Amino acid sequence: MKKNLAKHLKEFARLWGGFRASRVVLTANNFAVFEHLRTPATTNDAAKAVGLDPRATEIMLDALTALGLLKKTGNKYRNTEIARQFLLRDSPWYQGDMLRHADSLWNSWSGLDQIVRSGLPNRSGSRDHESFIKAMHNNAVFLAPDVVKAIDLRGVKKALDLGGGPGTYSMELARKGIAVTLFDLPNTVEIAEKLIADSGDRHIDFIRGDFYSDEFGSGYDLVFISQIFHSLSADDSLLLLKRARDAMNPKGTIAVHEFLLEKNRASPVPGALFSVNMLVNTTSGRSYTPQEVKAWLLQTGFRGIREKVLSDTVVLTGKRS
Repeated sequence: MKKNLAKHLKEFARLWGGFRASRVVLTANNFAVFEHLRTPATTNDAAKAVGLDPRATEIMLDALTALGLLKKTGNKYRNTEIARQFLLRDSPWYQGDMLRHADSLWNSWSGLDQIVRSGLPNRSGSRDHESFIKAMHNNAVFLAPDVVKAIDLRGVKKALDLGGGPGTYSMELARKGIAVTLFDLPNTVEIAEKLIADSGDRHIDFIRGDFYSDEFGSGYDLVFISQIFHSLSADDSLLLLKRARDAMNPKGTIAVHEFLLEKNRASPVPGALFSVNMLVNTTSGRSYTPQEVKAWLLQTGFRGIREKVLSDTVVLTGKRS
């Protein structure tokens, strides 16, 4: 009995104590600590390079070593493979923007006590829009090949990436020889243009505008909507689908990519926790189940709905009827 209790207590401690490891990693990323540990460095060298207190730096570096992000040999520290892959700016798998976005979310989530009391999002902090959009790219670069593979692209020559953010999925579609138009807000498109130009991808055009007041263009064989509905209410999601349908060719394909959430909305963990993220940051958003999204698709004139689960996310596709 005591053995089981000890095991459960350890698991429970991971639940409530996870913030400690998170805060250390976020702070180290904020000060670009890992950039200065490409080669072995002492505490004093690292502290001087990033302008931090030596004693505090040593304690932080030891904690990062315990977490597996650094290796300590004698009095010198260097990045482990995990840090080299995910925390150095020149890595194709860089996640530092995601960590900067998480640091912004830290402030928003810290207001959760008041949020669950009022039902209103936390508007006390400011969000770094560029870090948010680049964080979406950090995440999507891993997902894009499998997400696009889940869509039947036969006959698709022209596609709309609606709310395309950093353009990660636009680039993946363009690599299939598809002419892609990315639609998003002006400040988001500005970031996407730079990311896409740096990648060397072609066949991508841009339309700046608002979902509900500006035209998307027309004649699309595919409209792709990734990770948009969770920031909207059900009514606004329906309206967006209706507008997307109007922009499509007859028999065009709709593809919706969202977090996976079971019918009872209580699992899996990523989808359920992301609902809390939307509670914290939006007035009416949350994670939606595939059953809810399928009902919207049917209601707005799509048929032959198919569902493909990809780990923590799901892709639903259908044809305009």
